[in-house]
Amino acid sequence: MTSHFTLDGAVPLAHLGAIRAAGADAASFLHGQLTNDFALLDTTRARLAGYCSAKGRLLASFTAWKTSADEVLLLCSADVLPATLKRLSMFVLRSKCKLTDATADLQRLGLAGPSATAWLGAAAPAAIWGRTERDGASVVRLPDVASAARYLWVAPAGTAAPALPALDLAAWRWGEVQSGVAAIEAPTVDQFVPQMLNYELIGGVDFKKGCYPGQEIVARSQYRGTIKRRTYLFFGAAPAAAGQEIFHSADPGQPAGMVVNAVTLPGAPGGSSLLAEMKLAALNDGTLHLGAADGPLLTQAPMPYEVTTEAAD
Repeated sequence: MTSHFTLDGAVPLAHLGAIRAAGADAASFLHGQLTNDFALLDTTRARLAGYCSAKGRLLASFTAWKTSADEVLLLCSADVLPATLKRLSMFVLRSKCKLTDATADLQRLGLAGPSATAWLGAAAPAAIWGRTERDGASVVRLPDVASAARYLWVAPAGTAAPALPALDLAAWRWGEVQSGVAAIEAPTVDQFVPQMLNYELIGGVDFKKGCYPGQEIVARSQYRGTIKRRTYLFFGAAPAAAGQEIFHSADPGQPAGMVVNAVTLPGAPGGSSLLAEMKLAALNDGTLHLGAADGPLLTQAPMPYEVTTEAAD
């Protein structure tokens, strides 16, 4: 399906909130709580990471980076931030780490396309998940979409925003979906182990680091043989929303999957583009439908990376 958007310009990202972890133990504390390695993280890279329950289910997902040796910023869906901050704070204990909601303190913009790359100039990170600074702002490069570079620009409130064309938020959200990087929103909290969202395929899980909540279950899911559920791209003729169930035409009694992230496509009446976590068996034969076995038809689209179904040895 062709895009109805031009990914070029800048847009405020009100759907994302920010948590600040500050203190000498900020990185080590997060290292013991999240699915990725923060002990070896420096200020030139960002991390995709998940926060799991004791049962290995994702409670939140983050794009995170160090701004200094003693500070880490974590961006997540704004609707999961309060509960996530409260839960994480319970485990700080004697660690020299203070967690705060930094959403109001930081401007959060999405930059995309040739105009963004030109404006950033030498400050444009060359590598995906690379992190640089420009005039006190953090710049993180996200996976490209439709040949367009995408960046997070996060700066203290009051910082002059980049002088770029206005980008529609729906266009940015479309890019989020098309990137294949699924994010936890409030309706999908505690639904998926990281592998269901392909996190170990895109650098969101480090299996060599130490323990974190749910680590044993995440590791067991990785090494037991075959992955039975994965996340894929779809488009449909009706609006979709995170948390909606998806049904296979031959099995109306139980859902075959769940919408993880979705965006309505302007220019396609009622249409949507979505990431959905699916039973692999449901991708064969029959048809997939939103909400019920006779609901709006969904059509699978290519993923931007290879989705393997075999777990590691």
